[in-house]
Amino acid sequence: MNAGDEPVLTMKALRPFVPARDFEISKQFYADLGFQIETLGKDLALVSIGELSFLLQNFYVAQFAENFVMHALVADLSSWWDRIVSLDLPSRYAVQNPRAPRLESWGLNVAYVFDPSGVLWHFAERPSSSTAATSS
Repeated sequence: MNAGDEPVLTMKALRPFVPARDFEISKQFYADLGFQIETLGKDLALVSIGELSFLLQNFYVAQFAENFVMHALVADLSSWWDRIVSLDLPSRYAVQNPRAPRLESWGLNVAYVFDPSGVLWHFAERPSSSTAATSS
């Protein structure tokens, strides 16, 4: 079946299952970041922002969680970074310090945030053409 065939066009969502060491703390962490949390059962929650979402699962294996990366392409990284810093995530959730936005060699400005289970988040933005020109 080719990518342009009808069944592919009927896809409505593509959601990763993100691990949570402490399900309740992880739900609060994502709510604080600005996500909506909809509990789907004892061990599963739909975590969304606008029409984008993932599934948070009450499941944890350290090696898996610490190698799991979520990438969020955002329109305004500066606003996201201001929110992240204002939340004081390390003292509230005992997570690693977020890493300030920087232009990566692969062409995006990226801020790095770790969730309470060790999942790494890339909050990324395409640089403006003037920023890209001065960073090259």
